[in-house]
Amino acid sequence: MRTVLMLLLAFSFNAIYSAQAQTKPLEIKHLTGDFYVYTTYNFFKGTPVPANALYLVTNEGVVMIDCPWDSTQFQPLLDSIRIKHHKKVVMYIATHSHADRTAGLEFYTKHGVKTYSTVQTDQISKVSHEKRAEFLMMKDTAFKIGQYSFQTFYPGPGHTVDNIVVWFPKDKVLYGGCFIKSTEATDLGYVGEAKVNDWPASIKKLQKAFPDPAYVIPGHDDWKNKASLEHTLDLLKANNK
Repeated sequence: MRTVLMLLLAFSFNAIYSAQAQTKPLEIKHLTGDFYVYTTYNFFKGTPVPANALYLVTNEGVVMIDCPWDSTQFQPLLDSIRIKHHKKVVMYIATHSHADRTAGLEFYTKHGVKTYSTVQTDQISKVSHEKRAEFLMMKDTAFKIGQYSFQTFYPGPGHTVDNIVVWFPKDKVLYGGCFIKSTEATDLGYVGEAKVNDWPASIKKLQKAFPDPAYVIPGHDDWKNKASLEHTLDLLKANNK
């Protein structure tokens, strides 16, 4: 019995190690212009899952939208940006209260980065003991950093009650985070805090606000297909049948 148990443990360890070996701790890929999508990995139900985030290089520093899901990559991301772009990160916006978006708030605040979330996200983070931002947004907020202007937008409840997106009008980049499902997704993923019945109306509100994005970045899985908004609606229709 002990031999069988040891074999099972060894098999489990090898399976996890193999899964980890197939993924890179931090992947940075060029999106367009000064925009880059970076991906880190963590485990969900024993499977390594990619989490996407975005950064923008401006002449006043780098703006991060969300953080690495893997906390071991907080510093390597800063180092990679410094080496690649010779810039410091100056701002980080968390798009909702889950750890794959907020876990880096405390770390980056301590490193001199101005960290932001909405008041709604902060209230949830306080109750759930997640990390909290230094600065709070009371409503949809416009920013101008260097040569770029962009805005946060609350479409309504969906993946969570507090999920926001970020719109970059000049390049028509829509960062949707976990509010938007990748075209690779076969289901809605974690819906423990979702408002599934409200989600379709929130998607349509977003589509009305920004009707023709050139790029749409979902929170997980492949981000190269901008049909992810429509795919999210399809998944919601299938879920609500």
